[in-house]
Amino acid sequence: MVSVNVGEPRQVDWAGRSVTTAIWKQPTDRRVPVEHDNLAGDAQADLRVHGGPDKAVYAYASEDYRWWEGELNRPLQPGTFGENMTTEGVDLSRVVIGERWVVGTTELEVAQTRQPCFKLGIRMGDAGFVQRFDGARRFGVYLRIKETGELGVGDEILLVSRPAHGLTAAAFADAIDSGESAEIRRLLEVDAVPEGMKAWAQRQLDRAGLPEE
Repeated sequence: MVSVNVGEPRQVDWAGRSVTTAIWKQPTDRRVPVEHDNLAGDAQADLRVHGGPDKAVYAYASEDYRWWEGELNRPLQPGTFGENMTTEGVDLSRVVIGERWVVGTTELEVAQTRQPCFKLGIRMGDAGFVQRFDGARRFGVYLRIKETGELGVGDEILLVSRPAHGLTAAAFADAIDSGESAEIRRLLEVDAVPEGMKAWAQRQLDRAGLPEE
């Protein structure tokens, strides 16, 4: 892991109004305690859509940062996209929902991919960046905290278990965007998919008049 990043909510001016956001994360060299739903020193501003057990820790890959630096033609500091863990050597699009990692003395579980909101546009100074981020399909992943402990820069990410169902982060994101019933049903079939996303998937099937199967 190349960086650990934390930050508290702040007020920013955007499009003529004041917005509370915690997307600004700063790298820290200290070892950070990992609590039940957060890293120490970190918080989320709008708990209706951010944070909680299924979005406790956000990971983004340094390899994807390098890709974005080429696209944007400027350097990007770890934490720019609001992640807590800037990883290296892990293809986050290929991780499997429900797989578990040991990092430092913590155990984390992959829960879902990111669905970017307008606050990423605020952070990048470009409202259109949200659509650009979505189109790039480099989402990073949210993780649950299964065992508390601490983590820090330089810790290895050790894969300790991987479910056999094969629903990758990329497939999870594609199911949300595709509108295809077969892909949406996969979200209902995997125990590790967050309950909120299962409820969303069921609503999509109900609206289309399709059975759950």
